Amino acid sequence: MIHIRSKLVTLATVALLAACGGTPTDDGGNRNGGGITRVILTNPSFATNIQEIFGRRGCTASNCHGGAMQGGLGLTTVAASYANLVNVLAVAASGPFGLDRVEPNDIAASYLWLKVSGTDAGPRMPQGGSSLDATDLGNIMNWINTGALDN
Repeated sequence: MIHIRSKLVTLATVALLAACGGTPTDDGGNRNGGGITRVILTNPSFATNIQEIFGRRGCTASNCHGGAMQGGLGLTTVAASYANLVNVLAVAASGPFGLDRVEPNDIAASYLWLKVSGTDAGPRMPQGGSSLDATDLGNIMNWINTGALDN
């Protein structure tokens, strides 16, 4: 009996360690794109890094900021996303009014930041999903704070 218990403990330990060593995942449990480790970048690219977050986290889905264009915001393509975000007044159902969706160099005045960070703008985005992890938040923050460039 002790021998069987010892084997079960060993097996459980091996399974736990194996589970910790796989492909990194985001906080929603979704694979992050082919096993590429996501990192916080000091100068993230909008086209490569920020638009990828929108797609991976479901923001571009038809019932959100895809075809439905919730809040008048379309995020289906890089060009549309950028044109609809930077220096564009947010149409807010709740939360602070009079803010741009993205105010370059100023996360505190960027409605997008308030929505994804859960700071002070009604329900946190993405709505119905888990909140963004530290990597996604760090990249959005750094993109805004380095001028919200169209790169």
